Amino acid sequence: MFGLFGNQPKLPESWKQIESIQELEVAVKTSFSKPIVLFKHSTSCSISSMAKSRLQGETDDNSPEIYYLDLLSYRDVSNTIADKYRVRHESPQVIVLSNGRATYHASHGRINMNDLKANVQ
Repeated sequence: MFGLFGNQPKLPESWKQIESIQELEVAVKTSFSKPIVLFKHSTSCSISSMAKSRLQGETDDNSPEIYYLDLLSYRDVSNTIADKYRVRHESPQVIVLSNGRATYHASHGRINMNDLKANVQ
């Protein structure tokens, strides 16, 4: 499951990575046609790694569209999300966006696919 130095498996093919403010803006635009999930992950946190692994294992054809952010590498994007959506930064964290607004968020052990699916309907 994890490599010698904590390397994690690749992301599910359906997940999209956010590495810039411009890519965040694309995700936000998508939220106007369907709700999406932002998953903020800290690559140095074991709790975040567990939440990521759990979400990866629960991802299926009925899962919401997930945008993955490595918040340590792209801190500016993470800060923009916290400021723009007025959701206090936590890690790990999921934020559901619908019509450009944060409609649900959870962090740490409260992150699970069933709640995400229920909140994107």
